[in-house]
Amino acid sequence: MKRQLTIGSLFLGLLFNSASANESATDALLEHLDPVKYSQGEFTQRLYGDGDEIIARTSGTFRMLKPSWFAWEIQAPDRQLIISDPQHLWHFDEDLQTVTRRPVEGREEMAPLQVLGGDAEVLRQRFDVVKVSPQKFRLSPKAGDPGFQSLTVEFEEQRIARIEVLDSLNQRVEVRFQNVSNDTELTAADFVFSPPEGADLFYYDQ
Repeated sequence: MKRQLTIGSLFLGLLFNSASANESATDALLEHLDPVKYSQGEFTQRLYGDGDEIIARTSGTFRMLKPSWFAWEIQAPDRQLIISDPQHLWHFDEDLQTVTRRPVEGREEMAPLQVLGGDAEVLRQRFDVVKVSPQKFRLSPKAGDPGFQSLTVEFEEQRIARIEVLDSLNQRVEVRFQNVSNDTELTAADFVFSPPEGADLFYYDQ
C-alpha cells in the first residue's frame, strides 16, 4: 500500500510540475509580448526543405497593432501584401493583380499571428510553451491542426528577433527581423486596404 501511494504521489507530482512549468513559460512569454502595443520593421524569410535545402527566400516589411491588425508586405522576389484586420484576411498579389478576402474567425492558420499579438487566451488554451532560454520560447499545439508542429519565438532586447515554424509537412520556415521599432505609433487606419481598380476580386466570406 505504501509503495502504491508513493508511485501515485510521484505520478501526480509529475503532472503538477509539468502543468506549472508550462504556465510559468507561458507567463514568461507574455511578459515579452504584453508591453508591445505596436511594432514594425523589416524581415527576411527562408523556407527550408529536406536536408536544410533552401526552397524559397522572401523579404519585405511588417506592421502590427494589437490586438488584431497585421500587415505583411513581401517586396522580393515578387510583390504581395497580406493584411489582417478584426474581420478579414486580405491577400493582394500585385504581379497577378488578384485580391482574395477571407473571414478571420475560425481560421487555424491565424494562430501564429495571435501568438505575436500576445493573445493570452489563445496561448494558454491552445499551446504548450517551453522556455528554451530567457528570450527563446517553443510552442506546440495541444490539439487541432493549426498547420504547424511547432513555433519558436526569439527576442533580443525586448524586440522580436526571429521566428521559426516547423509545418505539418516537416518544412521549416525561418523569419528574421531587422530594424524593429516598438515606439512609432500605429493606428487602425494604417491597416485599411482598398482593392486597386481593375484587380480580380475573390471574396470567400459572402
